[in-house]
Amino acid sequence: MDKWDKRFMDMAGQIATWTSCARPGRAIGCVIVKNKRIMTTGYNGAPAGLKTCAERGGCLREKLGIPSGTRSEVCYATHAEQNAIIQAAKLGVSIDGATLYCTHQPCSICAKMIINAGISRIVYQEGYPDEFSRELLAEAGINLERYSKEQ
Repeated sequence: MDKWDKRFMDMAGQIATWTSCARPGRAIGCVIVKNKRIMTTGYNGAPAGLKTCAERGGCLREKLGIPSGTRSEVCYATHAEQNAIIQAAKLGVSIDGATLYCTHQPCSICAKMIINAGISRIVYQEGYPDEFSRELLAEAGINLERYSKEQ
């Protein structure tokens, strides 16, 4: 890891503060970078124009007792990584060969999107209970690196 990794991880942390997710500890931010240039960013939250969980009276997943790392489709929020990839598509920005910096390890759904988007490296800080994601990324040859602030 180098000073650039620190800079982009710090930025992912800042972007995570923009979340509209009501679940404690689930503020997630993402920065997609290519050639030391920020291509797109994303944070987890309700799709554009839809009510947030706070506006709905709380987290649907908490209400239903769904544990972290399972049934990610049952949630009003779009993941930070998904939002960053979608933003690239919407703006016509190539992220092929890019590095994705994220506050948390991607889930298996995000991993599939990352693979198909051509992202070649992921730097993340917090783990996520989804071993299948790690298997998919390893099979695709994507470099998955855990970031530590002590580095």
